[in-house]
Amino acid sequence: MTITKSVTFIAKEGDEVKMKELLSAMVAPSKAEEGCLFYEIFQYENEPRRFMAVETWENEKALDGHKSSAHYSVYKSSYEPYCEDKYTDELEVLG
Repeated sequence: MTITKSVTFIAKEGDEVKMKELLSAMVAPSKAEEGCLFYEIFQYENEPRRFMAVETWENEKALDGHKSSAHYSVYKSSYEPYCEDKYTDELEVLG
């Protein structure tokens, strides 16, 4: 069963560029991972401090592999100083 999530990040005031750099650096290596079906980062045009990652993984094993990757480790150890808030939603794909 596939796993689809959205992860929303709110950058601290003035840290939008740094947050964009950190999140953008996740896209290519994540897409190259085994079991990644979809991975994109979006920045809201009307709210430039707000970012959303939307990702779909083939199964729990693929998601676990992502969470143990080197690029995920860099992101996890780097984003907090630039992030005011972060929350994750599990999504159900309809259709």
